[in-house]
Amino acid sequence: MNKAQLVEAIADKLGGRQQAADAVDAVLDAIVRAVVSGDRVSVTGFGSFEKVDRPARYARNPQTGERVRVKKTSVPRFRAGQGFKDLVSGSKKLPKNDVAVKKAPKGSLSGGVKTTAKAAAKKATAKKAAAKKATTATTAKKTAAKTTAKKTTTAAAAKKATTAKKATAKKTTATATKAAAKKATPAKKATTAAAKKTTAKKTAPAKKATATKAPARKTTARKTTAKKTAAKKK
Repeated sequence: MNKAQLVEAIADKLGGRQQAADAVDAVLDAIVRAVVSGDRVSVTGFGSFEKVDRPARYARNPQTGERVRVKKTSVPRFRAGQGFKDLVSGSKKLPKNDVAVKKAPKGSLSGGVKTTAKAAAKKATAKKAAAKKATTATTAKKTAAKTTAKKTTTAAAAKKATTAKKATAKKTTATATKAAAKKATPAKKATTAAAKKTTAKKTAPAKKATATKAPARKTTARKTTAKKTAAKKK
């Protein structure tokens, strides 16, 4: 069945061939525009039309068998609905006085810029997932920054503590050396004073001995003079 035969098949139901042709053109145009824009057109019981991206690949020419590289492209795809599949497989029989595919509920057929409810739900869930990922990434960055700041502060505090300990150690060593020097100076003074006393004691008896000897010389001199005078008188 081609397009003309399709128009003839529905002309009686739509009140004429021109009305049927306009209806078929309008339906096909809506489906094509929606699929090209990336929307998914689904008719419950009949099937869905959607756009599929195919990556670049290698294929073989069936005539020559040569390997050919195929560029990345997008193709339309039709997936039959469950009702359509059941009718084709024979699990269900075609109704004689009723439509094979029942009328779709409102909002199930989308055309142009309109999207189906399922596509909108999928997009909303994808947006929510992306927002959650972004928030988790930002929180991870904030926690990492906080941990690094804590590490730097602890390192600085440790450095300050070590420097303070070194300074206190230096002060204690300086004070200890000063105290030792102070203790050593009185000891030196005491030793010098004792040495002076001992030298004074040693010199004092010598002076006394010389003092005692001096009068003896005077007495001998007097005796000699007295002898000389007595001899003269004689």
